[in-house]
Amino acid sequence: MSLSRRSFVQTLGVGATGMWITSRGREASLFAQGIQPIAGPAPSIILSSNENPLGCHKDVLSAIRTSAFPEAGRYPFATAEEVSELIAKKHGVKRENVLLGSGSTQILRTSTHVFTSKTAGLVAAIPAYEECADYARLMGHPITGVKLGAGLKMDLDAMQQASKGAGLVFYCNPNNPVATAVTGSDTRAYLTTLMKASPNTTVLVDEAYFEYGTMPGYETMIPLAVENPRVVAARTFSKCYGMAGIRIGYAVGHKDTIKKMADWDGVGNISVMALQGAKAALAVPESWVKDEQKRNEAARNFTQKWFADRGYTHTDSQTNFMFIDVKRPAREFREACLKEGVLIGRDFPPYEKSHVRISIGTMEEMQKAVQVFEHALAQPAKAAA
Repeated sequence: MSLSRRSFVQTLGVGATGMWITSRGREASLFAQGIQPIAGPAPSIILSSNENPLGCHKDVLSAIRTSAFPEAGRYPFATAEEVSELIAKKHGVKRENVLLGSGSTQILRTSTHVFTSKTAGLVAAIPAYEECADYARLMGHPITGVKLGAGLKMDLDAMQQASKGAGLVFYCNPNNPVATAVTGSDTRAYLTTLMKASPNTTVLVDEAYFEYGTMPGYETMIPLAVENPRVVAARTFSKCYGMAGIRIGYAVGHKDTIKKMADWDGVGNISVMALQGAKAALAVPESWVKDEQKRNEAARNFTQKWFADRGYTHTDSQTNFMFIDVKRPAREFREACLKEGVLIGRDFPPYEKSHVRISIGTMEEMQKAVQVFEHALAQPAKAAA
């Protein structure tokens, strides 16, 4: 599996970790990705971490200022209960089917801790978001990586074979970093077959980018998760809702599964700022969400067409980022872009010799960024090492 932000810091040791902790903002972002800062001004366009470039709704910020700060001296349990009820209402489920987390990161770690062991490990696609694999590795639990199939989509037949006997399958859909998704019908078929062949395996369906999916047949697995104790769906406010720095997400699942997760790790580490922000986000007009979806799709289509017109292929993105074959090492392209003020994503083995992940900024940012991409791609690619 790829070198993650956390394992990168662990590899460098305590001294470097101190540097990382004390660094700030964009410099910290560079260091965390293993990118040496280049002399000169900080990047002016940040396309590296799949954030909403417009941030959160104004009501979220207002709620944090007016409702959260007065509660700063109190523990968050009462507010967490209220937010859990609101999420349950949003998805048409019961309160017992919802567990909050500090971002979906906490949900992923909790699932890995609860459902994997030294004899029943983790299965995930290669590449996929690294949180579960990193945590399983930290605990000494086995990890099985499954190569992607055609179009860089999850190979469900190969996943099926690898998943038998696993403790947990991390099913990232849409998949970060490759941006592809699997239809609801194919996902349900995979889950049905797996549950028969390996009835003790739990599947964590990560839907962090759900709001950005546009392909026909893409569906949430929340209804199935509520009914099936071996399926958990994870969501976050970090992406479409623009709350990456506020840190709140949640899981939806069968009441027994949610209780098992909650018994190991509850909601005590979620701040009242995040809770009040989520409460406000759940009340924003649906038109605001739809506008964000349209904004992202337009900027995504523009940038993908720009690359395609120049002969560079991309995956079928169902997210707020894209994965593109730039016919040269990712590091080479990234450093060339960074010299002109555009920061894109880190390496993602085993595709680091040819592919890059580029987050979707505003249309104005992408129109400026493609000019930088033009310059970077005009340089002859160096011979691969």
